[in-house]
Amino acid sequence: MARSRRRLDPEQRRAQLLDIGARLFAERAYEDVWIEEVAELAGVSRGLMYHYFPTKRDFMAAVVQRESDRLLAVTEPDPQLTVAERIIAGLDAYLDYVASHRQGVAAVNRAADSADAGIRAIVDAELGVQQERILDALAPPDDERELVAVAVQGWIALVRSVCVDWHDHPTVTGTQLRELCLNALRGMLGGRLG
Repeated sequence: MARSRRRLDPEQRRAQLLDIGARLFAERAYEDVWIEEVAELAGVSRGLMYHYFPTKRDFMAAVVQRESDRLLAVTEPDPQLTVAERIIAGLDAYLDYVASHRQGVAAVNRAADSADAGIRAIVDAELGVQQERILDALAPPDDERELVAVAVQGWIALVRSVCVDWHDHPTVTGTQLRELCLNALRGMLGGRLG
């Protein structure tokens, strides 16, 4: 049953469509999400849906880009903090975002496994920014930078993975997850975290 149509300005409509897309792409594989269903849930015509997003791939890319942009914004480091404080603040912001935007984060994590190189590139770019932020904060000597970069990249992958699994383990608290992630980073970096 189609919902009644409600007039929204273009930005509100686009945001509504992306919210629906985040939910559906989080719940299902790409090939199981239908543009017709998105349009119906939004109470718009397929034509309007295609006006905003010419293809389903464009739609998925927009969902992933919005979530990646949001993650980068909420984890923006404060240069006034110490190295350890910056990393902890970034991790806390990420965990808070994951807890409050589970569908969008799940959609991004699904997209990370996408066969579509363009969509994967969006996720890779976000991860690259996060890695550079941490490396800039740690400021390892040149002869250690590559090793530390590998460790940080592995840690970011671990954080993303445990956050995906967190959905399936509701008894695990955010505090426990935070400590798990920080202990893993401390173990990987030795005394470099401060």
